[in-house]
Amino acid sequence: MILPETYAPTMLLMILSLVCLGIWVSTLKLAGKWRFELYYFDFVFGMLATALILAFTLGNLGYDGFDFLDDLQHAGKRQWVFCFAAGMIFNLANLLLVAAVSVAGTVLAFPISMGIGLIIGTLLNFAISRSGNGAMILTGAVLVLVSALVNAIGHGLLAVERHEELARAGKAKSTRRPSGAIGIVLSLVSGLLMGSFWSLLDKARLGDLGMGPYAIGVVFALGVFFSTFVYNIFMMNLPVAGDPLDLSAYIAGKLKHHIWGLLGGVIWCLGTTAGMVVLATPEAQQGSPALRAILGQAAPLLTALVGIFVWRELKGGDMRVRSLTLLMLVLYGCGVVLLSIAPIYVRKA
Repeated sequence: MILPETYAPTMLLMILSLVCLGIWVSTLKLAGKWRFELYYFDFVFGMLATALILAFTLGNLGYDGFDFLDDLQHAGKRQWVFCFAAGMIFNLANLLLVAAVSVAGTVLAFPISMGIGLIIGTLLNFAISRSGNGAMILTGAVLVLVSALVNAIGHGLLAVERHEELARAGKAKSTRRPSGAIGIVLSLVSGLLMGSFWSLLDKARLGDLGMGPYAIGVVFALGVFFSTFVYNIFMMNLPVAGDPLDLSAYIAGKLKHHIWGLLGGVIWCLGTTAGMVVLATPEAQQGSPALRAILGQAAPLLTALVGIFVWRELKGGDMRVRSLTLLMLVLYGCGVVLLSIAPIYVRKA
């Protein structure tokens, strides 16, 4: 299989992972009024197809003579199960995240979901390994939680301001002020699940019987693929917004809708595989552990910035909303830095 052999290509893969994981959800925006439940089927098809293509190309090339199928056969059956289960848990978290984006936007959904996920993952790692700086973990967790609270307040104000603007124009469907609670709840539940699958993925890749990055990509994508037909059909019948859907709506979709969903899955899989390849390289080749950790967790900030400046999700918000959003970004960024580097720095007695 192909793995980077020097620091420069490893850094390029880190940047590729950051960019891909920061922009993939924009394909949902580009799909227009296409319902997220229908978009998600194409997203999963694109993810699985990309994982298989990468496995049978990059996973079979190189000079070590160890290809993708060898990797699968070498790995233990428990590692297969851990990886497949991680894909199933991630899939539910990601589906809820996409649902939150569809009703509340990326500026709210991604920082809350990924922030909570980072807290859960860091705490689980600390509980298992007992290594890292507990004070930094606590401080980082508090900063991320406060950023989520600030984000929720700003989102609520924005929803009220938009409702009042519609009311003044005589276009409001109801006199009741919206709370925006559904987007917040979806993001929180997504975050709790997002932080719980990483420990399973670590069990799948570490150790003598651990799986390589391309094998992980395929088995993980299979877990996502098969669980989608359970999770997503449930969401179609009990939607978070709008009327229930049936599969005929997917078949009736336009080609451009399907293309954006497929492209979203391709971009996500490229970013995730790039990150897994980096983790498979020797630590000395990965450069600064702190920089690696920060780059690995910065994607939600990029997503939020794209939501602000490209998709203009704060349009209609006053200075209070913009100030709260800026404060959220600063708090979240500081919290992510502390949580990312906390496992690296052990507090000295």
